[in-house]
Amino acid sequence: MIEDKHIQYMRRALELAQRARGRTSPNPMVGAVVVRRGKVVGEGYHSRAGHPHAEIEALRRAGNKARSADLYVNLEPCCHFGRTPPCTDAIIQAGIKRVFVGMKDPNQQVSGKGLRALKAQGIVFVSGVLKEECMKLNESFVKVMKTGMPFVILKTAMSLDGKIAASSGDSRWISGKLARNHVHKIRNHVDAIMVGTETVLKDNPRLTCRLETGSVKHPIRIILDRRNRIPLTANVFKNSRSQLVIYVTGPDISSAR
Repeated sequence: MIEDKHIQYMRRALELAQRARGRTSPNPMVGAVVVRRGKVVGEGYHSRAGHPHAEIEALRRAGNKARSADLYVNLEPCCHFGRTPPCTDAIIQAGIKRVFVGMKDPNQQVSGKGLRALKAQGIVFVSGVLKEECMKLNESFVKVMKTGMPFVILKTAMSLDGKIAASSGDSRWISGKLARNHVHKIRNHVDAIMVGTETVLKDNPRLTCRLETGSVKHPIRIILDRRNRIPLTANVFKNSRSQLVIYVTGPDISSAR
């Protein structure tokens, strides 16, 4: 049975990790907490790919107080060189005594190897603290690592009688303001948004993120237009310098287009 205090610190690590939701791709969201003698002495989270990992940020803030302390992290520490050095090396050098992990890393470069590296240096580890919550937080990362397939969210708007458009085919609002705002929150977190020809021709959407508060990230726009029917004046092609557009079409497209 895992003690309540360990659950409390892991929950804090999860809270920290979520601060970077939508900003860490292709990396997972990770938060870390350093605790010594029942007091938090360092915290950190991974803010974006290429930036220091959560463990490094937490250890940096803890400084010398990390020696003989406990480390809580929602994902197994990495043990390989990528854009940044291995976190296991930093944990060992800092003198951490125990490591509490939410879940093993599904990335085969790491999976289990990070924990074994710590164990080999005499560091005690406990895995599976709030495991389900940790897996839920990074469900998209887990799917990509295990299947090689993207995590897909299907969005549709439908009236109570099962209709998705007016009988004339004209574009009409079906979803309310609350639902539309939720859609923009999703856009702010995902890597890309994909639509087909008819959506663009009927609705002429911008496919941007239009949240009124907080930082905004526009997703990549993927347009499926097999027969090249979408005019180049469509809104989806605007702001293409700041928001990437991937245009998927048939083999007969002209070089001029």
